[in-house]
Amino acid sequence: MDPKIEWLGHDGFRLTGEKVVYVDPWKIQNAPHDADVVLITHDHYDHFVVEDIDKVRHDKTIVVGPEQIRGKIKGNVMIVRRGDVTTANGVPLQVTPAYNVRADRQGFHPNHYGGVGYVVTLKGKRIYHTGDTDPIPEMKTIQCDIMLVPVSGTYVCTADEAVQAVEMVKPALAIPMHWDTIVGSWQDANDFKQKAGVPVEILGKTS
Repeated sequence: MDPKIEWLGHDGFRLTGEKVVYVDPWKIQNAPHDADVVLITHDHYDHFVVEDIDKVRHDKTIVVGPEQIRGKIKGNVMIVRRGDVTTANGVPLQVTPAYNVRADRQGFHPNHYGGVGYVVTLKGKRIYHTGDTDPIPEMKTIQCDIMLVPVSGTYVCTADEAVQAVEMVKPALAIPMHWDTIVGSWQDANDFKQKAGVPVEILGKTS
């Protein structure tokens, strides 16, 4: 796959094209210090961990995140808001909303909390990391080639809701995330793959 997409577990990814971009690095086992950009979707403990960011960044890395992370991490930090279109170390970024709409999830990621997702462009491909979210109306306006979408339920989309999300976005490829850690299983990822109306690649565990 070009750009290269590596699932680090949960919502974490390493995207490699012209530059190296991490999204929500968590439980990083080594210390590659190879990130040009680190994208943070929100400040929950399983998405924003300074110690893990420190393992992947170096002195020129830019850490990008919403208002929630302001003052919580030192170094090169760019605060972004939903709707922003910008670049970080030469990487084009579109900042998208990410939130829950279901009443039983309002305590997790309410709209006013300000969580975000990102569309990252590498090697001419637009990669949409949805962040922690339900299917939301704003997805109808997002264009991407590859969509990284949660499937575990509880705090985010179920497999069936992830199908609804990809129906709105219509990517060429979808990759399930937010499973196998805290909540979610390979079965959730596979259920999504069987039901999605687009090609799906499950990264990581195979059963």
